[in-house]
Amino acid sequence: MSLRLYDTAARAVRDFTPLRAGQASVYVCGLTVQGPPHVGHVRAALAFDVLRRWMTAGGLEVSYVRNVTDIDDKILVKAAAHGVPWWAWAYENELACTRAYDVLGVLPPTYEPRATGHVPDMVALIERLIERGHAYAADGDVYFDVRSFPGYGELTGQKADDLQPAADTDSDERKRDPRDFALWKAHKPGEPDTAAWPTPWGRGRPGWHLECSAMAERYLGAEFDVHGGGLDLRFPHHENERAQSQAAGDAFARYWLHNGWVTLGGEKMSKSLGNTALVDEVVRRVRPVELRYYLVAPHYRSTIEFTDAALAEAGAAYRRIESFVRRAAERVGADTGKAELPPEFTAALDDDLGTPAAVAAVHEAVRQGNTALAAEDDDAVAAALGSVRAMLAVLGLDPLDPQWATGGGSDRLTEVTDGLVGLALEQRQAARARKDYAAADAIRDQLTSLGVSVEDTPHGPRWELSR
Repeated sequence: MSLRLYDTAARAVRDFTPLRAGQASVYVCGLTVQGPPHVGHVRAALAFDVLRRWMTAGGLEVSYVRNVTDIDDKILVKAAAHGVPWWAWAYENELACTRAYDVLGVLPPTYEPRATGHVPDMVALIERLIERGHAYAADGDVYFDVRSFPGYGELTGQKADDLQPAADTDSDERKRDPRDFALWKAHKPGEPDTAAWPTPWGRGRPGWHLECSAMAERYLGAEFDVHGGGLDLRFPHHENERAQSQAAGDAFARYWLHNGWVTLGGEKMSKSLGNTALVDEVVRRVRPVELRYYLVAPHYRSTIEFTDAALAEAGAAYRRIESFVRRAAERVGADTGKAELPPEFTAALDDDLGTPAAVAAVHEAVRQGNTALAAEDDDAVAAALGSVRAMLAVLGLDPLDPQWATGGGSDRLTEVTDGLVGLALEQRQAARARKDYAAADAIRDQLTSLGVSVEDTPHGPRWELSR
């Protein structure tokens, strides 16, 4: 591949050279399942889904790991506030996250480890850090000694002396330095007994940063290709991951990628700020494929301002693509056997996943395809359709993919809808045949009022959702 990626650690675009020829290893920080996911949460999953698809299209075998943080301070607090066990609260929201990934067409990861399933790995990592002089125990807590690791702050370009306290515990009294961060937290009075695991330092639970280091090593080894996540994870989460893993002797990630925020009213979308758009709610009023298009079309490192107007504009743009694909497939068949990726598309994605230029290439191919349809040039239609579908497959947006063929509904519901619209069109055709044009127009107007756009073609009427 000639892929180049912006590496946060290098603060530059670098040629991507996989650690092992023909393979790529990717670890993406999944969600802390403290609540259902909003649109900002799933942007990382979509950005790295496109990276994975592009790597696969380039011939790489991709091992893709996305974790689940299912034990955390916020999970305990919210579960207690709702009067349910912490593990039940975590699992309910894990299911909501999975539902969001699935509805937006995110490919399932190769492995999806939970933090609670990897406590022995975390304990072993802490023991290595203590042995190497980079961590210390204090009354059941264990902390990473920031000053013991000279490279601390290099990922984000900060100096240790300029950093604020870690603020990850109720008090810094047990720390040698307030900037030291918790690897392990001692069990506190009032916390559920089920949220504590036995260790050489007493019962307790892991610190957030420790979890990802242990799981990344378990599934991808001491060194792997790409570590990804949202921009907000650069510090302290990824800085701390990098420090503890390298201090323990692991080379860890070779490339660090971070996607931009989704903002609402100019603010980062956040549960704590209350300015969220939950995925479950958004896909009730917008087709999931259109939401995916909206989040994938901008560059992954850019900021997206979430507005209804922008979402509607993205939906209209996607429907233009969808209309061509369906019309072309009706004319020449869905499988044309011609699936070349335009050089403009390839160059765009090779340049740090430049999806804006890649999407522009899709629209240009659609324009050419529509011209071919108008000219009834079936060879050109087939070539355009094959090219467009190949590009859309990489972006996860092919309208003919079974993921989207049902429009986000069930197969049975789609079957019934197709049948009812087809019946209405048959009645309209019958009315036209007997020259009852008023009845034919009335049927068409009723369909239009329901959001069904009807187009009369030389091959008969065709319909699509106009939204």
